[in-house]
Amino acid sequence: QVQVVESGGDLVQAGGSLRLSCTASGLTFDAYAMGWFRQGPGQEREAVSCINWSGDRTYYEDSVKGRFTISRDKAKNTLYLQMNSLKPEDSAMYYCAAGRIWRSPPWVTDFDHWGQGTQVTVSS
Repeated sequence: QVQVVESGGDLVQAGGSLRLSCTASGLTFDAYAMGWFRQGPGQEREAVSCINWSGDRTYYEDSVKGRFTISRDKAKNTLYLQMNSLKPEDSAMYYCAAGRIWRSPPWVTDFDHWGQGTQVTVSS
């Protein structure tokens, strides 16, 4: 059974930093593209950042470029999202997901396995 679990969300002041983590099990981690998505209240889910199976290709949503960094540790089956210079508009539930297809920009429907989400709240 595939399981994807996120952690690291918190309440932080604008300008602060957070590091999200995601551990995937029940799959061959380095055979999957991995991504971070977010969904605010009343909003549709959107891709924030994704990374391919080898880690040499990445995608960043325009508003997070230069502030967020995605990485993956294959030995630990773990995905990370380092978030710096956080803004109130970054507040959302953040979801980790895995998929077997890589596209840039990513297609949400290409990601088959989803975590439960971790809440990020940025205060002004």
